[in-house]
Amino acid sequence: MIFKQLKKFLVIFDSPEMDCPPVFSSGDVVSGRVVLELFGETKVDSLKLHAEGYAKVHWTESRSAGSSTAYTQNYSDEVEYLNQREVLLQADNCEVTVLPAGRHEFPFSFQLPEETLVTSFEGKHGSIRYWVKVKLHRPWCPVRKIKKEFTVIEPIDINTPSLLAPQAGTKDKLARTWYRNFGQVSVTAKIDRKGYTPGEVIPVFAEFDNATSRSIVPKAFITQTQTFIARGTMKQKRSIVATLCGDIVSARTRETWHGRAIKIPPVGPSIQQCRIIKVEYMLKVCVDVPGTSKLCLELPLVIGTIPLHPFGSRTSSISSHYSVNLEWLRMAIPEQPEPPPEYSSVVTEEEAEQRNNVVVQQPAEDLSGIMERPLMAFVQEFRFRPPPVYCEIDPNPQPLNMRPRCMTC
Repeated sequence: MIFKQLKKFLVIFDSPEMDCPPVFSSGDVVSGRVVLELFGETKVDSLKLHAEGYAKVHWTESRSAGSSTAYTQNYSDEVEYLNQREVLLQADNCEVTVLPAGRHEFPFSFQLPEETLVTSFEGKHGSIRYWVKVKLHRPWCPVRKIKKEFTVIEPIDINTPSLLAPQAGTKDKLARTWYRNFGQVSVTAKIDRKGYTPGEVIPVFAEFDNATSRSIVPKAFITQTQTFIARGTMKQKRSIVATLCGDIVSARTRETWHGRAIKIPPVGPSIQQCRIIKVEYMLKVCVDVPGTSKLCLELPLVIGTIPLHPFGSRTSSISSHYSVNLEWLRMAIPEQPEPPPEYSSVVTEEEAEQRNNVVVQQPAEDLSGIMERPLMAFVQEFRFRPPPVYCEIDPNPQPLNMRPRCMTC
């Protein structure tokens, strides 16, 4: 009967909001309580808590050593960010503690390291996770363990000079086949700043000069690149998270975008401070030229957690030259946009050829996946609390319970 004395064994984190799991950052105090509910009187040796946080990557690749020999190469690495222990219950002189039947709560509290941590993340080839694990030791009984994860979000304030700086570029290309020259296409694009938060709209100012004898189709994409690093080798997963399609530009004409809108979906923030996992974003302005390769202009983006201050931000030099019709923006952004295309659709032939030439250093990746799970985080929520755990977007999103999981073993 001693195995059935334990009715409940769980971890509860203190949270300022009743129905929302807490979110922490470096230097914060994590507090909560371990709940034991017993059917009857129970002897306990000890109750111990272990807080941990790790970034881990792992993947495998097949290698060929000849026509009849093949083997699998494993790549893995990890970085420790948190490792703290706390004794919640233990009698002196190695004696047991007798707990009566009923509910017992054991509070705990520990401080996260002051140095910058890394935002929680779940990816295809790696993760960044933080959790507490509690072990219950009883005489003549197997050790009972429970584990509960919590979310860490390192704030990225876009109200900094480097992230408020406008981004601009120009690129041109001669559209031709092996036997014929169609003319030149040039693209010039600008955005008012580098840093944005989920839910914001990016006004894209662009000019497309089509000096060819064929029509072209301008498009814009927000792409995400997850990079996993182990043993000097990189594995990457690329996805498109938002799209914008322009009107056809006829032959020998010019088209201008006066702030065409592309909306940032609820994605997780950029991750730049981790040695083995990076998450980066890019705005790609591309032109499809029939019969020849794409022309793509890339402008870097940083997805932050602290939105632009409405009074402290400066006036962009780009915005001062263009006016954006806000009513048009609202009409242009559908509530349920179509799923984004495959990443391969915005890769130029030069980029594809370059990846094929460096396949040993950067192994080929399946680019067909769109991020797997949505984040229920929008820009308005960032004013009060950071976003939930970083995760991937599914082309057919379903509602998810974002509460941290509790596993009893």
